Amino acid sequence: MSVPARIEAAFLAEPQTGAVLAALGDGEAARFVGGCVRNALLGLPVSDIDIATPLEPTQVIARLSDAAIKAVATGLDHGTVTAIVDGRPFEITSLRKDVETDGRHATVAFTRDWAEDAARRDFTMNALYADGTGRVFDPTGEGLADLAARRVRFIGDARARIREDFLRILRFFRFHAFYGRGELDAEGLAAATAERDGLRSLSAERVQKELLRLLEAEDPVPALAAMAQAGILAALDFPPVDLVRLARLVAIEREEHYAGDAVRRFAALVEAGEAGARNLAQRLRFSNEARERLAAMKSAEGRFVPWASGREVRRLVYRLGTAAFRERALLAWAGDGKATNAAQWRALIAIGASWVAPILPLSGADVMAAGVPQGPAVGRVLTEVEEWWIDNDFPPDRFALVERMKAVVRGMAF
Repeated sequence: MSVPARIEAAFLAEPQTGAVLAALGDGEAARFVGGCVRNALLGLPVSDIDIATPLEPTQVIARLSDAAIKAVATGLDHGTVTAIVDGRPFEITSLRKDVETDGRHATVAFTRDWAEDAARRDFTMNALYADGTGRVFDPTGEGLADLAARRVRFIGDARARIREDFLRILRFFRFHAFYGRGELDAEGLAAATAERDGLRSLSAERVQKELLRLLEAEDPVPALAAMAQAGILAALDFPPVDLVRLARLVAIEREEHYAGDAVRRFAALVEAGEAGARNLAQRLRFSNEARERLAAMKSAEGRFVPWASGREVRRLVYRLGTAAFRERALLAWAGDGKATNAAQWRALIAIGASWVAPILPLSGADVMAAGVPQGPAVGRVLTEVEEWWIDNDFPPDRFALVERMKAVVRGMAF
């Protein structure tokens, strides 16, 4: 593919963008950089807008203040100030060069040299800049060509770039999954393999975010397969993985028009039961919501088979909830591996999605009215009656439930 030397993107013409550029000054006082330039050149959506400037942070804050633009000092040590215009953030970072790095953090010095700033970035395609007119600058001389070839390549010496921040190993695979084509860059892969033990020095939160972002790629399987082959997953103390199951899940999501959910894909990837999944999610500092979702998907409760009856499906939906049922069904479908069962899996999921679980038409007050004293016995009676109700496929007959409750009460000792 060919890549133009000028970007055309909606954000260039937006008044919020113009206000920030005007505050910073004309000419070389500010250029867009990184993902917004890369994605605009590829015709992909742009979310975050990052701006680089030779102005130092104090100058940036002063100029924003003079223009009545809110400035938040989000990372002054690294030269980063966030401008907020009409609720929209713009991350502005002073041009920098590394003074000292330890694989996790860097001490930087400010510079006015665009080439020095570009040289400290990770990949050539991320070291592209554009001015307010959209004109693109390529200080490394390689970014545009690599972007055109969809080649994710480290700037300069790959091992040196990785040693500046070991998270770049995971970013290498993630960026290939999103933007790369064909084989991974050989030098980058060799460097990532050689430096993989450095991953152990990273915080769990940084690792988790990169892994989940990688799993959001349209097809993360080739990149993950390369990571497994290179020993990257082993360096992260990962449990065994099932890339075949993940590949099937990705294919099902695509064919059935489901969004590629990172937590669901994580559940398909790792070979672990509920306890193991909880431990892994805890170690990687998953959010509480993601941790519970993962554990629910790895639970052994219920039997998921493509030939399940409507009655069995309703029981599972009642026990698990509609969302968890669908997640478990999708994972079971991915683990099935038989194309001939696709129609049955599709029907099973449709039944689960269309059925609205009823509410047990009996309460604790009903149980106490039948002579059961307030306390734990009330819950025991309700549980036993509910089990009978579920076993009989949720009959709506309240009279039958009351009669069943009376029979349970008569058979229990209080």
